[in-house]
Amino acid sequence: MPELKSTYVGELMMELTGSYMLGEAPVGKRRLDRLDKGHFKGPKVQAEIVTGGMDILLGGTDGAVRPDVRLILKLDDGEILLIQYHGVRHAPEEVMQRIAKGERVPPHEYYLRTSLVFETASKKYHWMNRIVGVGVGRREPSAVFYDVFEVL
Repeated sequence: MPELKSTYVGELMMELTGSYMLGEAPVGKRRLDRLDKGHFKGPKVQAEIVTGGMDILLGGTDGAVRPDVRLILKLDDGEILLIQYHGVRHAPEEVMQRIAKGERVPPHEYYLRTSLVFETASKKYHWMNRIVGVGVGRREPSAVFYDVFEVL
């Protein structure tokens, strides 16, 4: 079987600046998280999140939550980058409750992974339009961190 290879792109950090409970919608339990602060920093990219990011989080009947995120970032040279990702976070119910209460939970106690796509008009960062990223995440009380890798 072939081996999946990757290379490190950077750390994506998003601060939660507001949460709104939509509640039980027809497709599941929704929470809307504002993501107005943070960064994306790596060997070839340095960027700050611009106000207006949103996670339209869906809680499923299986106990997992599924992020659905859109972020606008300004790169250090002024170029604009759009990041979109979907993913899943799951753990035993007790661990999910600890995370929901804002406790710091070691990342080995839960699964948080995302699939990221990037979009920019910048010639310098055009390479990002042609990659798929995978994020390995950890949830902190007021922020979310992902180590982002390009799938080769």
